[in-house]
Amino acid sequence: MFIDRARITIRSGKGGNGSVSFRREPFVPDGGPDGGDGGKGGNVIFVADSNIRTLLDFRYKRKYEAENGEDGRKKQQYGKAGADSIIKVPAGTLVIDEETGTVMMDLVKDGDRFVAARGGKGGKGNVHFKNSVRQAPNFAEAGGMFQEKQILLELKLIADVGLVGFPNVGKSTLLSVVTGADPKIGNYHFTTLSPNLGVVQYHDSSFVMADIPGLIEGAHEGAGLGLDFLKHVERTRLLIHVVDVSGSESRDPIEDFETINKELSSYSQKLGQKPQLVAANKMDMTDSDDFLRFKDYVESKGYTVFPISAPLHQGVSELIDEAMARLSALPIEEAPVIAYHAVAPEDAPDYGKIECSKDGDVYVLKGKKLDKLFRSTNFNDSGSLRYLYRYVEDSGAIAELKNMGLKDGDTVRIIDFEFEYLDEEMTTDPS
Repeated sequence: MFIDRARITIRSGKGGNGSVSFRREPFVPDGGPDGGDGGKGGNVIFVADSNIRTLLDFRYKRKYEAENGEDGRKKQQYGKAGADSIIKVPAGTLVIDEETGTVMMDLVKDGDRFVAARGGKGGKGNVHFKNSVRQAPNFAEAGGMFQEKQILLELKLIADVGLVGFPNVGKSTLLSVVTGADPKIGNYHFTTLSPNLGVVQYHDSSFVMADIPGLIEGAHEGAGLGLDFLKHVERTRLLIHVVDVSGSESRDPIEDFETINKELSSYSQKLGQKPQLVAANKMDMTDSDDFLRFKDYVESKGYTVFPISAPLHQGVSELIDEAMARLSALPIEEAPVIAYHAVAPEDAPDYGKIECSKDGDVYVLKGKKLDKLFRSTNFNDSGSLRYLYRYVEDSGAIAELKNMGLKDGDTVRIIDFEFEYLDEEMTTDPS
């Protein structure tokens, strides 16, 4: 089954907590703190793999998590870093942040990779908090938080040549004739419901051809799954526009030709300007006057017409010769450079910012770094409480709260904990 769209959840690893530990060895008086740092959390990394052709696997597994870092240990031993989560996707996959709609990366070539979510940094052990005044710090730093994102994956096939046209004009038959592909072929509309790829061997060279399911009028607006199909044409370098010149579907070939080109241009200007060869198919069923009328019209538009009958292999060699010649002269398009760079939560620009607000009579403090320090605080240790308070005061948050009306005895909330504010210290509200 060909699946070209998926929605998954990714989560990086949490950083390990720093250790609170003191040297306990014979003949070593006043050994001091020796708590080690926590390990870094694992990253979530996407990797393009040319051996994968579809996003089908993501229908069965929708959540991907990296490992958390291990906590630090005594004797200043670091915790083990968490293992990364490696997610393999087909080459040609767009990775999109669902919340913001940002295209995070376009993984075009085999081996392309990028970090979508970085793990939290490991927390510092209590050995880092020793100073001339605080000789035996009884607290350490909590590990950095994980990052969680909702991700949309969208696959756009990578092919050199794309076959476009109305349903049932012979695209799949042409693909089967010139490649080793075995697409489903039938005498009814939308026989092909998903793109098929095949490799055209041409002397010592080759190129990839994609059979795009039939387009209809209104495809650029989604009619007949048009949006799902048109995106697969975007990466092609050359189009072969297959037209049924026999009129076997009781349609005018010239109108068919114009309708498909209009849909391509309406979807994107770039797509409408792609180089195009026109394959006038079903010549064995066509009146010569009808073909000449079609040929004269299309050539007046600047296109080259190749009369073919795909099932009989008539005219196919000439078409492929010209396609190879055109490809040799066309540049290989480079993927656009996307300036997305995942950063650890601690490296975000707003990491140290504290937001002050008021909820009724309660003053509320919020902030990413504040949250981490709060989780690191040992509320049974006055030194740890003083360290937290000094951070809040030095950030300017206390002054801002006082400007909002904070006074002795008022309640201050951090996360879900409430404290009574006293000048120069914070103590847990006994209520």
